[in-house]
Amino acid sequence: MASSGNLKVLNALDGAKTQWYHFTAIVIAGMGFFTDAYDLFCISLVTKMLGRIYYTNPGSPKPGSLPPNVSAMVNGVALVGTLAGQLFFGWLGDKLGRKKVYGITLMLMCLCSIASGLSFGSSPKTVMTTLCFFRFWLGFGIGGDYPLSATIMSEYSNKKTRGGFIAAVFAMQGFGILAGGVFAIIMSSVFNSRFAAPPYEVDPVKSTVPEADYVWRIILMVGALPALMTFYSRSKMPETARYTALVAKDATKAASDMSKVLNVDIESEQQKIDMNSEKSYGLFSKEFLKRHGLHLLGTTTTWFLLDIAFYSQNLFQKDIFTAIGWIPPAKTMNAIEEVYRIARAQTLIALCSTVPGYWFTVFLIDRIGRFTIQLIGFSMMTIFMFALAFPYNHWTRPENNIKFVVMYSFTFFFANFGPNTTTFVVPAEIFPARVRSTCHGISAASGKLGAMVGAFGFLYLAQNQDPAKTDAGYPAGIGVKNSLIVLGVINFLGTLCTFLVPESKGKSLEEMTGENE
Repeated sequence: MASSGNLKVLNALDGAKTQWYHFTAIVIAGMGFFTDAYDLFCISLVTKMLGRIYYTNPGSPKPGSLPPNVSAMVNGVALVGTLAGQLFFGWLGDKLGRKKVYGITLMLMCLCSIASGLSFGSSPKTVMTTLCFFRFWLGFGIGGDYPLSATIMSEYSNKKTRGGFIAAVFAMQGFGILAGGVFAIIMSSVFNSRFAAPPYEVDPVKSTVPEADYVWRIILMVGALPALMTFYSRSKMPETARYTALVAKDATKAASDMSKVLNVDIESEQQKIDMNSEKSYGLFSKEFLKRHGLHLLGTTTTWFLLDIAFYSQNLFQKDIFTAIGWIPPAKTMNAIEEVYRIARAQTLIALCSTVPGYWFTVFLIDRIGRFTIQLIGFSMMTIFMFALAFPYNHWTRPENNIKFVVMYSFTFFFANFGPNTTTFVVPAEIFPARVRSTCHGISAASGKLGAMVGAFGFLYLAQNQDPAKTDAGYPAGIGVKNSLIVLGVINFLGTLCTFLVPESKGKSLEEMTGENE
């Protein structure tokens, strides 16, 4: 096969049987993603509570809610940080090495998770400003985890099960979202039983007990724990052989490192590296454009389109649940009970569709391939979005609430058993080692740009078309029905863009990138 021109150390990695070090790498990288998902999505569990604590107007018939600009900042500032972190740490991972940068991102995530919960101030504005500041830097650290985790797992894996291993790292996101929901349920249950409060419509002042301020802070701060548990292990991981040999040009060290990991003697072939060193090309070269230009266009557009749909669903599913009556009107609950209801709804969605979707991909990606899974995922998301949108008035009737949630869950299932996972896997496989982390970072940043469009756009788009029925401070939108139609069209465009991305199933990384020529 084409890999005959490859270094023996890389052939040894490609042909290695699944061993303990593979699972160790999955856990170390996966706990980072567990933390990423917990930190990114737990904010949507507590935004309603923040509105009640800091923005309630005495005498108002409805509990306080975050003003549109504040809500957009609180929900979206971490996404802005993530985008910046993906570009910066992606580039740095190719310049300094994957391992050197890997610990920095984790420490940043831990420190900023804790600091987010310690956001204090003399007024609501200063609390929200401090929270947004730390959420930005939290996102910056999370952003670095995307290209580094994907690249490290890709470069450590064998070619037979590489897709499943990278997908397993990403699938830890599902458990992170689930853990966020479960922990919020536990915290809100404990606080609600200890500090009972009447609903807002009975007593607006007493419905938000002072202790509610601890609930959101604890939920945000706990995100630091899983990351801290793997910090030592990250610091002990050796640099990947592909970086050491193909980028740092030290085949001897690569062979030595992997001999220890694989428990076999591997011959160093430094002369091969020296002979090929003049053949490398950079990201902004004509050669890269010719070989990988369309691939980069494919990975960036599919991730961009996917995240518009995925984040608009995920960050604002509580609004959809309220619209169909799954979460009662805010005035009929106290502040802590509202957190419980939102967390319960998100946890059910994660348990029934998000987590299973990820693991279906893990088990099937190396059997049916990345391209097929992505095509099925985008196509089914398109179908389910339109099926929800066109008869939307039918779904909002009380007797159809559960059916609506089932249909909505299917769109999540096919996002995760589909493009949400494959868009993460493929950029770690199809670009040369010297720009692999950078290209993954660019693709992921394009996704986060889509996430911002989805998150901010949906805030305004999904508002009722009748100005009298919109949320406080928002202009009239196009309504949930028309928003779902727009998302259906976006998913269809994603289906078309999938044809720009090559299939990497069963091929070595060097075969995909031409580095073994």
